[in-house]
Amino acid sequence: MASTAALKILVAGDVDGNFDQLFSRIRSIQKKSGNFDLLLCVGDFFGKDDSAWKPYLAGEKKVPLSTLILGPNHQEHVGYYSGKDGSELCDNVTYLGKKGMFTGLSGLQLAYLSGLESSDDKGDDTHFCNKDISSLTLPIISDSKFKGVDILITSQWPRGVDRYGIKMDSVDTSSCGSDVVSQLAMHLKPRYHFAGMEGEFYERQPYRNHKVLSDKEKHVTRFIGLANTSNKEKKKFIYAFNITPLSVMDPSELTKQPPGVTECPYKLTMSTQALQKETEEKSAQFFYDMAEKKSSKKRGHDGGGPDRKHQKKHPQPTGPCWFCLGSPEVEKHLVVSVGDNNYLALAKGGLVEDHILILPIGHHQSTVLAPSEVLEEIDKYKAALKKCYKSLGKAVVFFERNYRTQHLQIQVVPVPVDCICDIKEAFMECSQSEGFELFEIPKHSDLKQIVPPGAPYFYAELPSGDKLLHRISKNFPLQFGRDVLASPQILNMTERVDWKACKVSKEREADQASDFKSVFSEFDICDF
Repeated sequence: MASTAALKILVAGDVDGNFDQLFSRIRSIQKKSGNFDLLLCVGDFFGKDDSAWKPYLAGEKKVPLSTLILGPNHQEHVGYYSGKDGSELCDNVTYLGKKGMFTGLSGLQLAYLSGLESSDDKGDDTHFCNKDISSLTLPIISDSKFKGVDILITSQWPRGVDRYGIKMDSVDTSSCGSDVVSQLAMHLKPRYHFAGMEGEFYERQPYRNHKVLSDKEKHVTRFIGLANTSNKEKKKFIYAFNITPLSVMDPSELTKQPPGVTECPYKLTMSTQALQKETEEKSAQFFYDMAEKKSSKKRGHDGGGPDRKHQKKHPQPTGPCWFCLGSPEVEKHLVVSVGDNNYLALAKGGLVEDHILILPIGHHQSTVLAPSEVLEEIDKYKAALKKCYKSLGKAVVFFERNYRTQHLQIQVVPVPVDCICDIKEAFMECSQSEGFELFEIPKHSDLKQIVPPGAPYFYAELPSGDKLLHRISKNFPLQFGRDVLASPQILNMTERVDWKACKVSKEREADQASDFKSVFSEFDICDF
């Protein structure tokens, strides 16, 4: 994606497997109007058979620009995505995933929801449910800083979208589409919302995202429904527009109200009100947990019996694992703290002497697949480590590479505080030099919202609070995180990029672990 402020975007309706027709049209548009930055596809991307797809899959035919697509809406299309959720399906075609939000390097904020609304509120490969919507909306309902997103793409139309607007003769919006998509649009406040699957082109008048006279003015939303690529009536199936990301726009320019703007066509439902109540309850529980943290910092024995944490049964791997705490392969002399669900260990061949790993005790492959109790304790460890390093005059970077690994490992690397402002730029520059893009995801989001289970990724949390994500497709540099932090502008120790070159004797490792354990004891959340 381009790094300039104004982006040129194309959006296509249901492709239905007519790839040659779509990409030929794209080439004609680019020849006439210049290159575009991105193509987004809504509705059904694949068709009845795979004959048209095979040449693109084999590299015999080329896709003319970076293309992002939604997931399957029909069971017969699931096989095209099998084992490749959230990654590149062929050169220049990337499947976004079931649902999520991310921010590109340009600042463009894109939200997406794949599939159809479930009739029984049970999600599957081709259907979404209220739980999927909750994962997108819960973090933003109580976030006063959330302004909205630039673009929302869904396969289904939002139900009732033409209320207060120009009515359609060919589509009954009171019976088609999805109420859940309507609620999602209300909360995400997209500047543009695109959908397909109704076989019609419909560009609604812009609608307000605020109440006149009672709310501060906000930007408007433009909904565009797109027709099928192969429709014989020559209905519009491609929409081209320029957009400057809202994050870099002047507020007065962003909130200008265009002529003909209407009220929002959607109404708050009972389920959405319940969702807001759930958010408040979760917030209260969060603050309760934080308040309890001090009193539960040290845990003794229960009634003279063995410590409860040693009674807990943890998931076990199907084969040998170097990181499951109960495994004989674990080097116990590196362990510096043991919690209920996770433990800390000195990194073998660390970048610096106090380079630490956060690891689940049981066998969990990634953050996205880890259960809530594991993630909650990881967050507590992160907070404790931040305090510990701060007492030493250092900041800390956390990163995870879920690629060619079988056990979740969160790398914890302290860095000098005077380089905090350079870390994000270092990550971005290094990713560009390696030929891939890091996306900045919203600070209020988490990986489970954005990355589908099983999809490989690289994720970093910076001292500035920024969160960076790359959804790995192929040929990812395994030492990328170390490479960035070892660079001249951060730690200036490029000779230590390869961990194997940094190994020391077992005796020295034991001394380093003992030293860190002593320093960390004041901040440790566990009695180890």
